[in-house]
Amino acid sequence: MDGFNNGFDSNSNSNFNLEEIEKKNKGRLTRRFISGILIGFLVAVLVVAGAVFFLIYRQQVISTVTAGLIPGQSELLSSETISKIQSLESVINTYYYKTDVSKEDEANGLYRGLMDSLGDPYSVYYTSEELEDLMNDTKGIYFGIGAYVSFDNAINMARISGVMEGSPAEEAGLCIDDIIYEVDKTSTQGMSLEEVVSMIKGEAGTQVHLTLIRTGVADDVEVDVTRAEITVPTVSTEVYEDNIGYLKITEFDEITTTQFIDGLAELRAQNIEGLIIDLRSNPGGSLSTVCDIARQILPEGIIVYTEDREGNREDYTCDGENEIDIPIVVLTNQYSASASEILSGAIKDYKLGKLVGKTTYGKGIVQRIFDLKDGTAVKLTVSSYFTPNGVNIHGVGIVPDVEVDFDSEAYAKDKTDTQLQKGIEVMKELIDK
Repeated sequence: MDGFNNGFDSNSNSNFNLEEIEKKNKGRLTRRFISGILIGFLVAVLVVAGAVFFLIYRQQVISTVTAGLIPGQSELLSSETISKIQSLESVINTYYYKTDVSKEDEANGLYRGLMDSLGDPYSVYYTSEELEDLMNDTKGIYFGIGAYVSFDNAINMARISGVMEGSPAEEAGLCIDDIIYEVDKTSTQGMSLEEVVSMIKGEAGTQVHLTLIRTGVADDVEVDVTRAEITVPTVSTEVYEDNIGYLKITEFDEITTTQFIDGLAELRAQNIEGLIIDLRSNPGGSLSTVCDIARQILPEGIIVYTEDREGNREDYTCDGENEIDIPIVVLTNQYSASASEILSGAIKDYKLGKLVGKTTYGKGIVQRIFDLKDGTAVKLTVSSYFTPNGVNIHGVGIVPDVEVDFDSEAYAKDKTDTQLQKGIEVMKELIDK
């Protein structure tokens, strides 16, 4: 049958008796299932005051997890809640049209549902496999297609925000701003950014089929991309005419600080008179890393500070020993997020240079990883962060000093980068002052 009545569909005339089902299936409930539920709830009781920014995960896991939570001692895990979960499992076991239901998937669904109930796209449950992938990403090596993916809050879907040079994504012709409509013919509508990315990633040599919506193209764009081992060079440099140095940071990983220091030293050895820092499509990363990089250019003072829900504040500071003595231009776009906005905001507040491009993403909140001690973890938003001048940019972003659009058609035609061109123009003006 392809219809339904009040959410149930049955060919029998028997009455639906929930109590009988519960009795019939009570023996199927296991201690592992209940303990799995308890672990999911522990997320809610483990949030402590503190503000550590999202991505140096190994430095941000808590050391202990409370065990032995007794039903009835919390508002959520009351006897009524547990009874309802048991009832739901009974209904599934008795009436669901498939018999090969994975108890592990059901339990993971409970944990994810608890996190989803917060209405916060940055608070996420990770299985052991997902957590391992997350850790590998912070090291700058992963298996995928070599594209940066960001979440567009306006349409609640994922977009391509950057394409790595020489990557499978570039070879397949993926473009910045492509909307990822389907992955392997599965719609991404309603999925979180993490879910979309996990579907795109996979073993080297395997293919992933993407259905894309592209600006200026009437029909969907269908692309097959062969996955590969991607080593992410997070910093690249170049020197332009008039001794203008260019340094691009793609994300703030464990390896980025050393790459930045080395890259800046190479540029300074070539007697650059100005520095363009390209943070476009940089999704962010480690607070520790971005602060270490900021200490290579900022004056003495606050880099960023955080406040938790109780108003507890933590300052991240710079001693000013490496304050830069040449003008800076920072390139930003709508995908410059999180740690990128920390660096951009500090440079703007200290008036070290000009921001050129588009208003940044606007992620001014802090996540922390909580280890659940069974190989799984949750990432939970625990505080907000503020620029040196006390500005919280969450949901607003940082407005550039000089606004300019990125002409994707011009770039696709002959690699003309309208935002970079404007950045060079602004830099020449700063050098001539």
